[in-house]
Amino acid sequence: MINIQKQIEYWKNISINDIDTANVLFSANKNIEGMFFCHLCIEKILKAHVVKSTQNIPPKTHDLFHLASISKIELSEVNTDFCQILMKYQLEGRYPEFYPKLPSTEKTKEYFNNTKTLQEWLIITL
Repeated sequence: MINIQKQIEYWKNISINDIDTANVLFSANKNIEGMFFCHLCIEKILKAHVVKSTQNIPPKTHDLFHLASISKIELSEVNTDFCQILMKYQLEGRYPEFYPKLPSTEKTKEYFNNTKTLQEWLIITL
């Protein structure tokens, strides 16, 4: 039997670590890599929600929409659109043939701030 609270805390804490890593990467002008970590941040906090709602270990998937669906999280239209953007950047680290276009510096800052806002909301709703 798994310790549900321990699993939730693990996924939450690693999500927080990933947003910090994204910040470091953006500071070093590693914007594609920073976007990859923004995706990881949201993926992992959604996995905490999956654990909470299913009382089980989350599936090994990177699909934010699938994770939100399993956990019964209803994303706003704005967050749905943003998650669609993040999904493009999760491929880069895993499948180089799908290397996404580099966003502008302004867009990268916007995406980082959107990630933090979505993460904060997902942590509050845990």
